[in-house]
Amino acid sequence: MINSVQLKNFGPLTEIDWQNLGPINLVIGNNGCGKSFLLKAIYSAVRTLEDYKRGDNPDRPDHILLNKLFWTFQAEGVGNLISDASDADLSFGLTCNNNKFSYRLTKPFRNAVDGWINDVPPRKDNSIFLPAKEILSFYRIILKSRQQDQLFGFDDTYLDLARALQILPGKDHMDAAVRDFFTNEEVPTKGCGSWDFQSATAHLNEAIDGGIKFDETTNQWYFERLDIHKNASKRYTIGATAEGVKKIAVLDVLLKNGYLNENSIIFIDEPESTLHPELISKFMDIIAILAKHGIQFFLASHSYFVIKKLFLIAQKQKLSIPVLSKEGDNWLQSDLLHDMPDNPIIDESTRLFKEEVNLPT
Repeated sequence: MINSVQLKNFGPLTEIDWQNLGPINLVIGNNGCGKSFLLKAIYSAVRTLEDYKRGDNPDRPDHILLNKLFWTFQAEGVGNLISDASDADLSFGLTCNNNKFSYRLTKPFRNAVDGWINDVPPRKDNSIFLPAKEILSFYRIILKSRQQDQLFGFDDTYLDLARALQILPGKDHMDAAVRDFFTNEEVPTKGCGSWDFQSATAHLNEAIDGGIKFDETTNQWYFERLDIHKNASKRYTIGATAEGVKKIAVLDVLLKNGYLNENSIIFIDEPESTLHPELISKFMDIIAILAKHGIQFFLASHSYFVIKKLFLIAQKQKLSIPVLSKEGDNWLQSDLLHDMPDNPIIDESTRLFKEEVNLPT
């Protein structure tokens, strides 16, 4: 699990020192303040740690990082990520399970990484970035654009996700808890295979009244909606399936195909996008279940519904949910376990409530 993140002069992010991170971490602020940028900066570092020494990969970690930064941010050059606001270097650091990883990019940039420190053992687990837009309906376009044409357009968060979706659930990825039940093996109390962890996928299917499946005959994804009253199901093409359903279903697919496990880190940009408020609430409940069993989440949002629901989860479960919020030129830290943060998102919701109360009767 990531314990802390520090960065300076990283694009629009002047300085951030985010400490005491937890299973669920929330970044909030207005559009354009750098929320997604921060998540991508952390994601690039984590994926570097995962690709380093993975299998027979001979690449040096600094080469992996530079490539990841280039294709994730798709700037004209990695050196353009160094903020123009000062003459200082770009620096990034994090601690993962209390082991340090950090690097610097200096001016003038020489296509090299300086100040490299890596005490983090190579990760065998997978992190993933879920963008605001679903990709099930066009993931093949992403693969062609990046793997064949090698063009800018879809950054590495999209490419990594498209590749992960190519892994289809098979016999090796059957429900672990059910397998343990029939083999009389002890069901783990935490993580993959635990009853609660498996129930998260059941909640996902319940939230969208069905599930996304892959037809190997037609080589197409489709949505199967369940009708519990008629004890029947109906198949829909992926193009005719609602955006919100496809967005949540992606997480369901990655849990069932074995790509994600209890040590994974999931980044979600605008989890509220295309979702009805009731579905937002259910989605946050599912995230809380998975976080309880080891998966760490980083969410970037500007939705009052997301903040309020996570606040209620923090209060009910006595769970620390660190919040990083942009106010003016500063990034402020708070925790939903203690209180709702001061932020323009909250302020606007309060203002609208007061405006309604003061309407003439």
